[in-house]
Amino acid sequence: MQLIPAIDLKDGKCVRLRQGRMDDETVFSEDPLAVADRWVRAGARRLHLVDLDGAVAGFPINADIIGRIAEAHPAVGVQVGGGIRSFEVIQTYLDVGVNHVIIGTQAVRAPHFVDDACLEFPGHIIVGLDAREGRVATDGWASVSETAASDLARRFEDAGVDSIVFTDIGRDGMMRGANAEATAELARAIDIPVIASGGVTNLDDVRALCAVADAGISGAIVGRALYEGSIDLAEAQGLADQLVKGD
Repeated sequence: MQLIPAIDLKDGKCVRLRQGRMDDETVFSEDPLAVADRWVRAGARRLHLVDLDGAVAGFPINADIIGRIAEAHPAVGVQVGGGIRSFEVIQTYLDVGVNHVIIGTQAVRAPHFVDDACLEFPGHIIVGLDAREGRVATDGWASVSETAASDLARRFEDAGVDSIVFTDIGRDGMMRGANAEATAELARAIDIPVIASGGVTNLDDVRALCAVADAGISGAIVGRALYEGSIDLAEAQGLADQLVKGD
């Protein structure tokens, strides 16, 4: 199971939000490229980049920074979310070395877009399902729908997505612990991998996710805990490798 550092971009800076609120941010660095270098040196095998401005605007805002990070680290898997609502944007990201694009709001609003994207860019499409109490949130988490995350996950598995990033927005950025149970429940409902996101705070959370990794959890995105030092990336990845054999 991979521990995946999150680099959330807002106004060209590396920030973390609490529960997705754009007005509740902590700026960790004004140099996102240096942050990416730091995590790669620490042993990151994949990076999770989010254009927070793009998620709200509906089109990429921090694409230049994302492109430079992807080009600087061709040996590291890079997945990108935020404002990805056209084939042109997907192609642009893939052209600069991004491995996977994450479709979130657009997946809920226009599921056929995911269908078509999977046909056009097979193996490169991830759907991001952000949920509060099992219901899907959209528009940078500003709105919560009546749609169950598990229903959408099955829908997009059939469409051919590579994996699902599942974020518990009630815990994201709050340092309250990962919701391993809810993540495992979703993973058991489908056959494609699920990447956990939200609330990973310490090594106990890593252990909890590893304990249910056989449900189909392939990774965990870690944000604030890395920046505040409650998790050491190299130590956490070593623990995950030990607990989940063969990963």
